[in-house]
Amino acid sequence: MANTSTQDWRGWISGFIGVVIFAGSLPATRLAVMEIDPIFLSAARASIAALVSGVVLLCIKQPLPTKSDLPALMMVAFGVVIGFPLFSALALQYVTSAHAIVFLGILPLCTAIFAVWRGGERPSKQFWLFSVLGSVCVMGYALFSNSSVILTSVNGTHKALLGSLLMLVAVLTCGLGYAEGGRLSRTLGGWQVISWALLLSAPMMLLLAWWTLPNNLQQISMSAWAGLLYVSLFSMFIGFVFWYRGLALGGIAAVGQLQLLQPFMGLALAALLLHETVSFAMLISTLGAVLCVMGAKKEAKRGAKK
Repeated sequence: MANTSTQDWRGWISGFIGVVIFAGSLPATRLAVMEIDPIFLSAARASIAALVSGVVLLCIKQPLPTKSDLPALMMVAFGVVIGFPLFSALALQYVTSAHAIVFLGILPLCTAIFAVWRGGERPSKQFWLFSVLGSVCVMGYALFSNSSVILTSVNGTHKALLGSLLMLVAVLTCGLGYAEGGRLSRTLGGWQVISWALLLSAPMMLLLAWWTLPNNLQQISMSAWAGLLYVSLFSMFIGFVFWYRGLALGGIAAVGQLQLLQPFMGLALAALLLHETVSFAMLISTLGAVLCVMGAKKEAKRGAKK
């Protein structure tokens, strides 16, 4: 029992560190996408992260994954290497990072659903109730927020709707990548999963980065390059080292609920770094979601003891 308790505790700590790192992803992407094409940004961040992970794998002399691991690694690559970075970068052309961050409120629910489908987990009915209520709280704001969340350079609510739909697709693909990566991390290891997924997608992403390479690299500001560097090293690699380890140790559905803390951190960063307006309604909706996840956490722990 002591070992199980320690493993659970380590999973939550590791998962929390991953969430802290991920909290800077959307603000950093917003900084970069203001000057860098979103397709190039998505391809470049994956290519840089693949280079780093390849060096790490080579230095530590990790064995190749088995053929049976390849389908799962392809799903991880589709979800977190290609899907979320690309669709979120496209969305941030139409909405602020503060607005996009609110959509992360449904990410724990998506992850839990995929954990049942792919990971074989069976959370209790009370757990699902808290998860759904948290997601409804956050999405309620996202769907009924006023036009202040639209970029000042964009006119028309259809642009905000397009950005919201792109963020929804980004979150769905991310949930799949999280759950599949967490499941595979139980046997392959957390940092190994993201490393092999990055290398698996590297040929396509390198080609895409070369094809979409901007002509005016010299005109891109240091802040945009800093955003690219952050999402490449931290969001695309280092964060997943902690995140997948946390999911593997503490449970995908349970530890996945920590993602509801990410909007709080991300909204603070958006206000601090990008001077974006963080409304009272944003804070209230996110606070409600966090209260729900506290209940979900208790239910997940209670279910594990049965």
